[in-house]
Amino acid sequence: QVQLVEAGGGLVQAGGSLRLSCAASGRVLSTDSMGWFRQAPGKEREFVASISWSFNYADSVKGRFTISRDNAKNTVFLQMNSLKPEDTAVYYCAAGRPRSANVQSQYPYWGQGTQVTVSS
Repeated sequence: QVQLVEAGGGLVQAGGSLRLSCAASGRVLSTDSMGWFRQAPGKEREFVASISWSFNYADSVKGRFTISRDNAKNTVFLQMNSLKPEDTAVYYCAAGRPRSANVQSQYPYWGQGTQVTVSS
């Protein structure tokens, strides 16, 4: 049984920063991929970033967001800087062994999501 619990969401002004965390329990190995996805109101869920042996970022967040992990604590982080109103969404953590890191259907484990709201 794998559980993922996100934290760190909230309300921030444009240009501000937030740091999300995702604590994993159960059978998540340090070699497994962990990713962040987000879903804005009225839109489909989209890939944000992932980390395994390499890093992957969506073009929309490159240079602003940084994904990292602490294997000792089985936790992955998403540092979000220079936030924009269009970053407003529910952010989900995912874990698994996807063939393609940005394909959400290839992640079997998901957290409940945390709301990020960026005001203009």
